[in-house]
Amino acid sequence: MSEPAASPPRRQIYGRRRGRKLTQKREDRMQQRLPELCFDLPPPPQTIDLQGVFGEAPERLWLEIGFGVGDHLFAQAQNNPDVHFLGVEPFLYGVSNLVDAIVDAEAAGDAGPLRHIRLLTDDARLLLKVLPDASLERAFILFPDPWPKKRHNWRRIVNADTLADLARCMKPGGELRLATDVPDYARWMLRFATSAPGFAWMAEKAADWRERPADWLSSKYERKARAAGRSCWYFRFRRL
Repeated sequence: MSEPAASPPRRQIYGRRRGRKLTQKREDRMQQRLPELCFDLPPPPQTIDLQGVFGEAPERLWLEIGFGVGDHLFAQAQNNPDVHFLGVEPFLYGVSNLVDAIVDAEAAGDAGPLRHIRLLTDDARLLLKVLPDASLERAFILFPDPWPKKRHNWRRIVNADTLADLARCMKPGGELRLATDVPDYARWMLRFATSAPGFAWMAEKAADWRERPADWLSSKYERKARAAGRSCWYFRFRRL
């Protein structure tokens, strides 16, 4: 008797999807340009064809889960023109902000971000299930929704299952970066990431997790936290 086919991963997106109403200019840009930046996911156990996604085989691939308004992702793409980026964000106003930045850069003669960034407006966990083994050089989960109520903690994107998927997808020596301004989530991140097989915490002194490294670019959410007087924690883990 053949084994039953594995059920596909279940989509789990919580919270708002749209936010404030988009201006007509942003609506037009989203309709015109978002389709060429987005990609479809194959059903597991198939793996995604990254060459088909980008139009070329990426030698270096970075992933940002929950890119917010896209300022960190866009800045990283500008600073690292030899890297290809996958960005995941279901909040459509944030996606429109990144689309705006990419189109403006293209109009100014910088086609790099448009060529090297691809977006998914869906659940990041679905992407992790179909990425090829050892395909990611770096991954970011920066200031994710903390789901502070205890009964909602299980919704947090940093968990054992997500870290296991990231470990499979990341290259040996690759780097996972996590950040939060919520003390309870900082403890949560450390608890799960330090116990996850395949990752080693890179901190050697307190400044390594209290201060943002020079190549760790600031984002809107970090600046908002700092302006409110909140501390931020920056965790780096190496894929073994």
